[in-house]
Amino acid sequence: MKNRNIALCIIFTIISCGIYGFYWMFRLATESYEMLQSEGMSPVAVVLIGLVTGGIYWWVWMFQTGKKLDERNGGGSNGVLYLVLAIFGLVIVDMALLQNEINKNVPA
Repeated sequence: MKNRNIALCIIFTIISCGIYGFYWMFRLATESYEMLQSEGMSPVAVVLIGLVTGGIYWWVWMFQTGKKLDERNGGGSNGVLYLVLAIFGLVIVDMALLQNEINKNVPA
């Protein structure tokens, strides 16, 4: 797992017209998969199913991942927050918040 600079990820996503966002989503899925000890779907499947469903699966994945991270870290309701933000079109904010959670758990 790697501690990523959230601001740079957002800037690269905007500059590349979203292309970097797919890579970032893949990395988020990979790192959360490793963090949660292989709970859930493989990272490649997350990205591909998300693309096929027009991004709707990513809403579900973010909700489930947020819920699992909350259980692992002892509380909170980030899963619901991720879902609400995604419904309102703020998936990049979801990705930034999820990256922040992953960054907190990366060893120094």
